[in-house]
Formats: sequence, structure tokens, C-alpha cells
Amino acid sequence: MWRDAVLVCGKDLRIELRTRVLLWQVVPFGVLTLVLFALALGPSTTELQRGAPGLLWLALLFASVLATTRSASIETPDGTRSSIRLLGLDAGGVFLGKAAALAAQLLVIAAVLELGLLVFFHVNAARLGIATPLELCAIAALAAVGTLYGAVVAGTDVAGTLLPLLVLPALAPVLIAGEKGTAAVLAGGGPGRWAIVLLVMAVAYLAVGTLLYGSLEEPT
Repeated sequence: MWRDAVLVCGKDLRIELRTRVLLWQVVPFGVLTLVLFALALGPSTTELQRGAPGLLWLALLFASVLATTRSASIETPDGTRSSIRLLGLDAGGVFLGKAAALAAQLLVIAAVLELGLLVFFHVNAARLGIATPLELCAIAALAAVGTLYGAVVAGTDVAGTLLPLLVLPALAPVLIAGEKGTAAVLAGGGPGRWAIVLLVMAVAYLAVGTLLYGSLEEPT
């Protein structure tokens, strides 16, 4: 399973490096979202700092939906999913590989958004760094849910519009826990129980995806 995961992850990342969709579309979308949020709050530094945690996670959530749609579209061309099945790859390994590739892309997006948070929202860089465990757990959850629901809508004519409708409600708990934890860190505290909540979510989503992905990939 782990060997198959490495193969699938490498395949998805090589495709991304060739197409550069993340660089030219997803990352600019996330930054633009963050800038618009900053403009909506106005020039007040106090208001910007107060709203920074929630807006960071909203921007990351919206960008992750775009990245998830892109990840799911890789398997859309005719014969691609059939070819993967014919190779005899372990379904759990395929899921973990695609989730790992998506997580790597989300890490890049999160890093850029954090830089935007420092520039536009004037947050403390040292305090923001303490929130790293929160972000790592949240990104694992985002990638797992996105990969799982991407398999649900794959092959449908409305995948591009249906995927956000399915993913956003499932990721609402991640958004809430991430915002609460980041707000606590920026206020001078620590990740605390919110990091544990996100870790449990990530493990649960990854376990469910590993178990169910094979059945979702079966031809209908």
C-alpha cells in the first residue's frame, strides 16, 4: 500500500509541476481572497488583527476547494481511472497517495497565505509560527476529505459545481477548530485542545478514506 501511495503521489505532483495550475491559478486565487478580506475590514490594524484567524482559514478553505477540484480532474480523462484499476494498485494506497499530493500543494498555499497575513494583517510572525501544528493537522484533514469527495463526484457531468457543495459542509468543523486554535495562539496562548481536535479529525478522515476509496472507484 505504501509503495503504491508513493507512486500515485509522485504522479500527481509531476503533473502539477508540468501544468503549474497551483502556481498560476490556485495560489493567486488564495492571495486575492485574502486581499479582498483585508479591504473589506478597512485600514484599522486592530480590526485586521482581530479578523486575521478566521479570514486566514476562510481563504485556505476556498483555495483548498479549488485545489481539490484540480486534483479530482486529473482522473477525469477517459480511461484514466480504468488504467489505474488495471495496474492493480491498492485502493488505500491510491487514496493516500492522492491525499499526500494534495496536502503538499495545500502546504504551499498555506505558506503563501501566512506571508499575506504578515503583510496585510500585521500579525506577530513568532506567534503565527506556533500555530504550525494546527495547520499541519488541518491540511491533512482537508486533503483527506477533498480526495474522498473527489472520488464521489468523479465521472459526473457536474463535478466542478457539485464538489464544493459536498466538501464545504464536511470541512466546516475544520474551519471552526482552525480558527479557534489560531485565535488562541495569536492572543498569546497555545494550540491546546484545538490541535488535538484537528488531529483526531485528520486521523478519522484518513482512515475512512482508506477504507472506502476502493468502493468509490469501482465501475458503475
